[in-house]
Amino acid sequence: MHDCGAAGVAPADTNCHETSCLFPPGVARGALMAAPAVLTSAGSAENLLFFVLLQLAIIVVAGRIGGLLARRFYQAVAAGEIIMGVLLGPSLFGWLVPGAFSYVFQSVPPQSLYTLSQIGLILLMFQIGMEFDFAHLREAGVRRLVTRIAVAGIAAPFVLGMAAGYWSAPLLSPGANALLSGLFVATAFSITALPILGRIMIEFDITQHRLGVIAISAAAINDVAGWLLLAVVTAIAAARFDPGGMLLRLGGLLAFGLLGWFAVRPLLKRLLHSLAVSGTAGQPLGENALTLLLVAVFVAALCTNQLGIFSIFGAFFLGVLLFDEAALIAAWKERVGRFVGVFFLPIFFTYTGLRTDVGSLDSAALWGWCLLFIALATAGKFGATYVVARWSGVDARSATALGIMMNTRALMELIVLNVGLDLGVISHAVFTMLVLMAICSTVVTTPVLRRVLPAVTGVVYR
Repeated sequence: MHDCGAAGVAPADTNCHETSCLFPPGVARGALMAAPAVLTSAGSAENLLFFVLLQLAIIVVAGRIGGLLARRFYQAVAAGEIIMGVLLGPSLFGWLVPGAFSYVFQSVPPQSLYTLSQIGLILLMFQIGMEFDFAHLREAGVRRLVTRIAVAGIAAPFVLGMAAGYWSAPLLSPGANALLSGLFVATAFSITALPILGRIMIEFDITQHRLGVIAISAAAINDVAGWLLLAVVTAIAAARFDPGGMLLRLGGLLAFGLLGWFAVRPLLKRLLHSLAVSGTAGQPLGENALTLLLVAVFVAALCTNQLGIFSIFGAFFLGVLLFDEAALIAAWKERVGRFVGVFFLPIFFTYTGLRTDVGSLDSAALWGWCLLFIALATAGKFGATYVVARWSGVDARSATALGIMMNTRALMELIVLNVGLDLGVISHAVFTMLVLMAICSTVVTTPVLRRVLPAVTGVVYR
């Protein structure tokens, strides 16, 4: 059994090299079998380049179409790209024309596209970090609310996920350890999709609003706890749990945060201002400044990767360090943000759908379990957040918005599911159920926000 992420490092970064971690059951093995034959017959990197370019062309076009259709039906662009990815995968394209699907997506290993998708995600999370005005957190009431929502948003779904995963394991994952299966389902229930949530907030222009800052802050805390939890659960599954090592990792993360805020932030701001002054007038993000910024983003991502937390948190934190640089943020969005949105993000959001095979749910009982998982996951995230927010004095519409934003899942959860599937603690059917749960929770986010936010922000969204 391949030990993907057993040491507590997020497996979807750079440490998981088996194709099975990136493709759905059945597809992964085929890709793994097919790739060496094609590459050997070609005998050169040109063959790999051909298939990567072919995949890129299809994915970027499909992602764009999915995004446009999503906007037409008042959905988030990310939701359309994810659904289009599912349609491109074995659930439709692979089912209708398996030969063409195998030729396009299984002729070469998927690591090249996966790496591109992760680079896009890192750049997106850096931009999300920059765009949020965390000055609201100076208010004691806001800090208390963020803490309460973050705790409730991980505790309640974890308990429900643990119960559902443990009791369903003998039926749905008969070959797996019931306790480990419960722990992985619980972790999956607890994750919030920080990148998608951030992108949806940008589309609604609430990154500067108090409500948006509360939600993204709680989601960030929630996800850090979730990744630490994933590291613990994975280590237990691999029989490598080391309490001392976990404490060391937590200490390293704290040191990273303190060093970033008190040393890296003033130094980086000083260097960026110096480059802006010495460069072309009115260019806060000239070539030298852009180079410095990109290197800083990648180094920050490397640091959190090595600390056992997903790389995006390093990029997100670096963005937070520069949240008060208005001219820099505007220049980044104009020079880099548009390209990331058009090229990198469709790859990331569409490509993840290729790992899901809806056809594996081939009975009414399995679909019943799927609906139960969706209901329990929603009750845990949305329900707990809503109750805590109302208890803290938040009005009903704002509490609803907070609950639905915290319930947004999808891509981050897929990372957890890939680990569980690779370690054999969840079955192929449970994997698909939880993927569908993640998609459903993401699809409902935009319509609900469109309905409740106008009363909160005073803006009518069309």
